[in-house]
Amino acid sequence: MTISISTAGRPYRLAGTVFAAATVLALVACGGAKVGGSDSNSGSGTGKCGTFNLAVNPWVGYEANAAVIAYVAQTELKCTVTKKDLKEEVAWQGFGTGEVDAIVENWGHDDLKKKYIEEQKTAVDVGVTGNDGIIGWYVPPWMAAQYPDITDWKNLNKYAAMFKTSESGGKGQVLDGDPSFVTNDEALVKNLNLDYKVVYAGSETALIQAFRQAEEKKTPVLGYFYEPQWFFSEIKLVKVNLPPYTAGCDADAAKVACDYPKYALDKIVSKKFADANGPAYQLVKNFTWTNADQNEVAKYIAVDKMTPDAAAKKWVDANKDKVKAWLPKS
Repeated sequence: MTISISTAGRPYRLAGTVFAAATVLALVACGGAKVGGSDSNSGSGTGKCGTFNLAVNPWVGYEANAAVIAYVAQTELKCTVTKKDLKEEVAWQGFGTGEVDAIVENWGHDDLKKKYIEEQKTAVDVGVTGNDGIIGWYVPPWMAAQYPDITDWKNLNKYAAMFKTSESGGKGQVLDGDPSFVTNDEALVKNLNLDYKVVYAGSETALIQAFRQAEEKKTPVLGYFYEPQWFFSEIKLVKVNLPPYTAGCDADAAKVACDYPKYALDKIVSKKFADANGPAYQLVKNFTWTNADQNEVAKYIAVDKMTPDAAAKKWVDANKDKVKAWLPKS
């Protein structure tokens, strides 16, 4: 679900502007994982899986994808799975070093595709996950009910004072999540002449808690959010209508003045991993499910506090036919 990077991606360039990745490879990422160490053994077409290095980006929807893929790789294909907690851009750097075999929920990132797929040729796009990604600005339901016209961006300046916080410098606040998420929000504020400032909550969890408290206490919040996301089953956030997206309206990140596009979320793997054509690669290539499937597993993890393995097992046990279709054909 990023800094002025491509016009696509899970939330700024799920949820502010995508921050540009450092040029050095030895970058420490979320959870302590880093790019710049030993190569992986990604298996081959012989049927032996070997080690499968799976990037895990910092939002629970991605974690749900990774949990199920890892569980199936371990239990059905006997892979040794190493999960690596990495920010989006840092994960792409790992394709060239052999430390990352697969990213299993990519939100656009046309700039990274150009760099790593077209130019460096260290990565390959292996198709969609089946999830449709939506990014936008949302308000809690109580606000939409009390101020119906607030869902039209043209009226946002009228309500700016209501959204002021200690961090927004006298302007209204647009609350974003993790600064590494795909976001155009700073450009939108500027180019739509909105009397607002983007403030980062710091994580998906903090963003969810802000919306939850706003609905419970009937306090104002305008924030970046996205689907697929289990939280909509708890609170039906209401989307603000920004100027409609048209092809190319986000081509220049600094000039974006339109809503986010609908993202067909996809899977990116290292070229070395793809060329080896091992069981783990075939699993990733074949993997596809729905927003409802992902939300179910994400809710197990985020709300029911199940471990990713336990959440994956519960879903896999109930969806054996779907899983069977992902497995390599013997």
